[in-house]
Amino acid sequence: GKGHSCPVVWGDKIFLMSGDADSARRYIVALDRSNGELVWTRTYESEPHTLHARNTYASSTPAVDAESVYVAWSTPDQTLLKALDHDGQERWTRDLGPFVSQHGFGTSPIVVDGRLVLFFEQQKDQLPAEETPGQSKIMAFDCASGETLWETPVNTTRVCYSVPCVRELPEGGTELVTCNTGNGIFAVNPANGRINWEINVFSQRCVASPVLFGDLVIGSCGSGGGNNELVAVRGGENPEEVFRLRANAGYVPTPIVVGDLLFVFYDRGVASCVDLKSGDTLWKERLSGGFSGSPVCAQDRIFVPDDNGKVICIAATAEFKLLGETDLEEECRSTPAIAGDLLLIRTVGHLIAVKAE
Repeated sequence: GKGHSCPVVWGDKIFLMSGDADSARRYIVALDRSNGELVWTRTYESEPHTLHARNTYASSTPAVDAESVYVAWSTPDQTLLKALDHDGQERWTRDLGPFVSQHGFGTSPIVVDGRLVLFFEQQKDQLPAEETPGQSKIMAFDCASGETLWETPVNTTRVCYSVPCVRELPEGGTELVTCNTGNGIFAVNPANGRINWEINVFSQRCVASPVLFGDLVIGSCGSGGGNNELVAVRGGENPEEVFRLRANAGYVPTPIVVGDLLFVFYDRGVASCVDLKSGDTLWKERLSGGFSGSPVCAQDRIFVPDDNGKVICIAATAEFKLLGETDLEEECRSTPAIAGDLLLIRTVGHLIAVKAE
């Protein structure tokens, strides 16, 4: 099968999703981390439906904890959320109803304090007149049973795919921070789903996930036609915008924070480094023709795959340094995973392990 689903690792197993491009059949697979051999596969039938040209039937990345691997996808009539144990036996399944979008499904669940959280964004704007808009919401489920713990409606505009991140609060506790077109950058209490704060700073679709630096939350929006924007806000009871970048901001790739530097990968192949204390751009360099996957960092080295499968390594420093390139010779639109000294990279048709050297 094909897909942009990123690999996730727990113990000696690697989990990921694939999908058949013709039938929309989904495959959940587990591989042996030591040698890449197939441990098990679970197959789920579906029916073909409309996708964006760059989407696949397996673009959602699984979440994993000590008990289960959690997966999500949509069919023409359903949105399915499933938990399988590490041996591939299904523990529970939920049908969340139809998914309304012109681009297809692609958001990913996360595990937070025993809760499985899904940012279930749907579409209202730019729909055909005869199509009923969806209702966007954030939902939390009990990891053991699949029972709904809470759901919080959010503003429905364009489908957004931003996956929440966990922000630690100065007074203790955490909140989930995420982005969409209708609410902007906002935070949710993971215990009850209450929106803690929001600041409406976006006019376009949010695909990348937010990242954190001190009390700053950094998110982005954009479109396939450009006009991307990256916005840093100071979260809290009275949120405020701190700075905004328009030149070479990313749309699909999530940026990465290393120390007090932000590394941004523009979809059309340009990387830049931003000083988060000042908001100034320190350097920008063309590295490729395009990026869709997001960067990861190991030992002050940033690894990012380009759309053609070239893995680029740069130094995570205030001066630009290109450290190396490896060509995997196949389309790649997913984000690598780091497992010990291995860099696991999902191309559209293969999972490849390379030493992170």
